[in-house]
Parts: sequence; structure tokens; C-alpha cells
Amino acid sequence: MNSAGIELVGADGCKAGWVAVRCGPGASPSVAVFASFAALLAAIAEDAVIAVDMPIGLPEFSQKGGRGPEALVRPLLGPRQSSVFSIPSRAALYADTSDFTTLEAWYEAHRRASEVAKVTSDPPRGVSIQAFGIFSKIREIDALLMARPALRGRIFESHPEVAFCRLNGGQAMRLPKKIKGSINPVGMEERKALLCRHGYDMDFLDRPPPRGAAADDFLDAAAMMLVAGRIADGTARPFPDPPNADGFGIPVAIWA
Repeated sequence: MNSAGIELVGADGCKAGWVAVRCGPGASPSVAVFASFAALLAAIAEDAVIAVDMPIGLPEFSQKGGRGPEALVRPLLGPRQSSVFSIPSRAALYADTSDFTTLEAWYEAHRRASEVAKVTSDPPRGVSIQAFGIFSKIREIDALLMARPALRGRIFESHPEVAFCRLNGGQAMRLPKKIKGSINPVGMEERKALLCRHGYDMDFLDRPPPRGAAADDFLDAAAMMLVAGRIADGTARPFPDPPNADGFGIPVAIWA
């Protein structure tokens, strides 16, 4: 299913770190969990193309609707558009970088980040719990792209529901993947069937996810790998087109 001539990687954050679906030229896809994004990079080819479900490129000041890409893709998704949430300013993301050892410390850090977000946004708004939960992973990729600028041409932001929509001929998924935080089996099957139409074997998608990753993380990483293939062969589209850039020159776009 990989005709790009280079290794393709789809990644998503998970409880144990990062879950990645990989496929080298002429090979079958495999899945594994890595404790850090740096560990993932060390395990793949130096020219591999990576699509990741994580915001890349941070605003200095946050406008209504997000950084720009979010407002462009939400209308594509119909009832699934709530899955695209806005990311606050870089200052809010770096307001507290502690390793939290207690729930109280976690909530206190969330409050601090929200305070910074409110003074670096228009209209002023805090940070959702959902967004705050992935701050450390956003910072992880951000740090790598700051330290190693060459990676900016290999690591691309995507979003699973945008990817599924594009793979489905521009039609958003009919069923939710989750309902009230729990896996929705029929929504998962709808997405697996779509991925199989794009080259996956159902046996691969039906396997239990690796330890430390949830079933939906695994499925999202599989979709991200298809986006990596589309980027490699030139058929992916960035939102916006051409991509914007943040204050450090890091590209800002959702690819699908």
C-alpha cells in the first residue's frame, strides 16, 4: 500500500506516549508505541514523511476560531467539527511546563495557563481541559522543530476527522467515533471500512492496539499514515494553502 518510495508514518498521541503506524516501500504496515517523539524519530528512516494528529506552529496571540487552519476545516466536518479545538498562544502553552505529580497541581497549572491565555487572546478566553491535556505533547514536537529546523519539511500536522472526510470523497463521517468519552463501535467500523478501501487489511485494523494506546488512537494513526502518503505523492491539501508560519517560521497548516 506504499508506493511513495520512502517510509510513511502516521502518529497520534496516546497514554504511553505516541502510537505510530509505519509502512516502508513495498512492506506491510506495522504499529508500535514510543515513549517520546524523539524515540519515534530515531526508529524511522531519516527521510520518512510523518503526519501527526497534533497542532504544529503556535500563535503569539490567539484569535477567535483558532490559528487559522481550524476555521477552514471545521465547515467540512458537519457534526464532527467539535473534534477540532482551538489552540491558545505560545505563552499559554509554556506557562507551566512542570511534571505534575498530583491532580491538584495539574488543575493549578491549568488555571495558570488559562490566565495567560486570556490576556493573549481576543476575545479573552481560557484553555479547555481537552486542549490542556495535550500541551506537553504539543511542546514536545514544538521543541524538536525549533532545535532541528530540517524536520519542518518532514513532520506535518493533520487531523483524523479531516483526513477521514478527505478520504471519503469530501463527506464527513456519518457516525461519531466516541460518545461521551467511550468508543462507539459502529463509528469505528465505519472508519475501518473506509481505511480498507484505501489499502488497509481489516485483520490489521482489528488487532488489539499496542499496550499504552487506545483503539481510537491506533485507528487515527492509521489514517495519519495515509495522509503521509498523500503528502509524499503530492495529492494532500494544506489548510490554508499555502500554509502560514508562526513567529519562528514553523509551518501552520492542517494537511489532508
